Amino acid sequence: MKAWRRFFSSQGTGLLERWWLREVVGTVDYADVVDRVRAEGGWNGHYAFMTLMSGGIAILGLLLSSPAVVIGAMLISPLMGPIVALGFGLATFDSEEVYHSLVALGLGIVLAVGFSALIVVLSPLQTVTAEIAARTRPNFFDLLVALFSGLAGAYAMVRGRHGAIVGVAIATALMPPLATIGFGLATGNGTVFAGAGLLFLTNLMVIALAAAIMARLYGFGHTLSPQQTRLQATLIMIVFLALGVPLGLALKQIAWEAVTSRQTGEIVAGQFGRDARISDLQIDYEARPLAITATVLTPALVKDAERSAAAALTRSLGQPVRLEIDQLRVGSGDAETNQVAAARGPAPGLAGERVADKLALVSGVDREKVLVDPERRRALVRAVRIGTADLATYRELEARVARTEPNWTVELVPPALDLPAVTFDKDELDAAGREAVATAAWAARRRDLALDIVGGNPARRAKVAAALGLPEESVRMAAGGARLELQWVVTPGERARP
Repeated sequence: MKAWRRFFSSQGTGLLERWWLREVVGTVDYADVVDRVRAEGGWNGHYAFMTLMSGGIAILGLLLSSPAVVIGAMLISPLMGPIVALGFGLATFDSEEVYHSLVALGLGIVLAVGFSALIVVLSPLQTVTAEIAARTRPNFFDLLVALFSGLAGAYAMVRGRHGAIVGVAIATALMPPLATIGFGLATGNGTVFAGAGLLFLTNLMVIALAAAIMARLYGFGHTLSPQQTRLQATLIMIVFLALGVPLGLALKQIAWEAVTSRQTGEIVAGQFGRDARISDLQIDYEARPLAITATVLTPALVKDAERSAAAALTRSLGQPVRLEIDQLRVGSGDAETNQVAAARGPAPGLAGERVADKLALVSGVDREKVLVDPERRRALVRAVRIGTADLATYRELEARVARTEPNWTVELVPPALDLPAVTFDKDELDAAGREAVATAAWAARRRDLALDIVGGNPARRAKVAAALGLPEESVRMAAGGARLELQWVVTPGERARP
């Protein structure tokens, strides 16, 4: 106890020293604690079986996105024992205990990850659920949870209160991150694999070090020299800094995303009346500019809502945004009732009205000018000129509506606009050129017109004709200048059409 006496005396707390040594440290049965730590921290058949069962339950709960099943895996997970044993081994510089606990942990990790990955490979469900995603973004709060859990686990081990270990195991959730690693491994999802790996590493390292701190406080390792104690303190500080800095930055990012989501919802909702409600809001924080998609239930469509909201969001967030708002016209009654109705899906006969509303909004025409065939699930609209929108814009507007209505055939006929310029890399279409040809082919089909490929060399004209994919009678080629251009073949009737 000399090291402890020097420590307390140096702090001028002799009274506290005597109380701690007599009432706390003096009541610990060291032999009994060491025996229990070794019994629960080593490798044996019971440990292997419970690790397999816990891993299997955890991955099934994650795939089903069932918190109750995941909690069941936490209850039977035996991983807490070896981690606490590792902490006690580090506290006492017991290399044999460190070795045995690391062997148990390593084999347990291999069993849990391998068994989880096998179940995922054999499972028809291989999508990232909410429960899986929740374990791919560790932050500083996870470090604090692991720290408090490690202290509580070591205290329960020292004081012989085994029931508390169950609560600690649930708090730290050691097995679900390992099962998530198995999911990432089986599906080749590096983001899931890395995120879950960092979460498990955080839990492992922090719990072990917290257990080591608690063990030293209770007098384990009191025979260590001052140099060994300083080495322990240095290693603990290094590990906490190495984990705490990136996890702190992750927490800052999560907080920013929460604020951004709240501000976005408020600004989008502010474009509509009091009876409108946001049914769905998706934000891609990795996109540049920030990509936002919102679905709004509103009694009346607002034409300039998207542009106005995008400008307000750019000012509020201090960065450019790309905003898409899908407006669904609903009754003007109770907004919550409308939201529940939308969640249940459209009632029979209302789907056509919903598609017509969307097409009218993006094409700039009145609702009555949209042609809808509910039986065949087809909708067609002839768009008017909207500002400086080009053919590519109208094509994207049609695609946007089609993405939200996968059971419908949606056609938007663009106005008479110039065809896009076709660009090349040597004699091959570059990326922009391929996109321009695809837009021209789409516009030709929608307007039912033929195209002229004028100018350029014969090889380039042939490449463009093949890329268009239109019937032979819909494409003509003619010599011209050095620059290749696409032009409309307009019939007299089409020329006279407004």
